[in-house]
Amino acid sequence: MSKLGENIKRDERKAPKSAIKDPKAGKPPEPPAVRAKDNPAVPLSQGRLSPEQIDLLLKTLPVDITFVDENDRVLYYSDTKDRLFPRSPAIIGRAVQNCHPPKSIHVVNDIVTAFKNKTKDVAEFWIQSGGKFILIRYFPVYDAGGRYRGVIEVSQEISRLKTLEGEKRLMS
Repeated sequence: MSKLGENIKRDERKAPKSAIKDPKAGKPPEPPAVRAKDNPAVPLSQGRLSPEQIDLLLKTLPVDITFVDENDRVLYYSDTKDRLFPRSPAIIGRAVQNCHPPKSIHVVNDIVTAFKNKTKDVAEFWIQSGGKFILIRYFPVYDAGGRYRGVIEVSQEISRLKTLEGEKRLMS
């Protein structure tokens, strides 16, 4: 056996059994809670999460997220404790054009049209407000068949990120 093969076998002995792939199945075995037929989890492309876990995950991310569907209606926003742009539950179901200042509606429409026509795959803006440097990014969402399903807005305060230099590794 080659040195590489010996290292792989040695690493597998150290790994927890749940992390070792079952060669018959081709993927790691799922924990019993995921296999249970009565699990209220939502099946995702990679794994399953309960609605509560999805909500907690989205509220924990250090970004503001807003999702607008293919009909230009706001369906979701993350309600984070440090939200950069205030949102009200009243925006749910509202046309995205009615959530922006009148002088920027043409920009919103241009972005949405470009995403629907697949002529753009991201739109980015950055602003400085209240001592914060805020990056605002828009991404189109397409289903597996390539059909436009909406747009996701991701906003993040990046002042600290702009100061990073060199590297800081997990193991250092």
